[in-house]
Amino acid sequence: MSSPRGSADESARAAAFAFATRMARWWQARLGADLLGVYAIGSLAHGGFSRRYSDIDMLVLAEQGVSPADQEAMRAAAAGAAADLAGKLSLFSSDRACATGRFPPLDRLDYIDRPLPLAERARVPCPRPSLSDIRAYLAGSPFTSWAERARSFAAADRLAPKDHKPFIRTLLYPARFVFSWKMGDIASNDDAVAFLAEAAPAGLDVGLVQRALALRQAAADPDPLWPERGWPERGKLPTLVAACASMIAE
Repeated sequence: MSSPRGSADESARAAAFAFATRMARWWQARLGADLLGVYAIGSLAHGGFSRRYSDIDMLVLAEQGVSPADQEAMRAAAAGAAADLAGKLSLFSSDRACATGRFPPLDRLDYIDRPLPLAERARVPCPRPSLSDIRAYLAGSPFTSWAERARSFAAADRLAPKDHKPFIRTLLYPARFVFSWKMGDIASNDDAVAFLAEAAPAGLDVGLVQRALALRQAAADPDPLWPERGWPERGKLPTLVAACASMIAE
């Protein structure tokens, strides 16, 4: 028998999937013959969807990619279709050559290895990122942006409700980072945290990441983790950053 948490998350996933399917039909009408395919990716497609903390990740491939005007129109259509879900919609896109738009290496792997079509005219080939490609990507803006968020949270005096989702994501990111860095692949939060327990770099507080995962699984407020202050006035987040930075350096 499903647990109440599992039932609630599965119900939310079903609603999110129905919304994504509706948006795929919108893309078919919008782009016509230029549309190559619309795909569900991430937790919506492959498990671990959280009714509170997950985005609704979609990939749109079109002959010439997706324009800013297309994206703006999509936002308006999504708000009209389901105002409560529109804010969760996260769009990835590219062209036939998989060379433009927002289509990072890890999401390319999701498309290459685990495609879940919502609408498809043609399955286009996409070059597989190498481990070196993935590491170069991870060590760039993803690491820099995460480190900045982590230091910002560590220096903050309070945790506002609007910050609950980014705070949980900031705590969980080291697990996904380590998994992708070492394995050259993408994993769910659950699988990445399980991997971290066996493969964490020195100095990384695995227990803190595990507690963040438990709160995500329960769709609970992250306030119990806010008092975590391993270093005076800085919290434990900087130690997560330092551990991942050391792994990059090695």
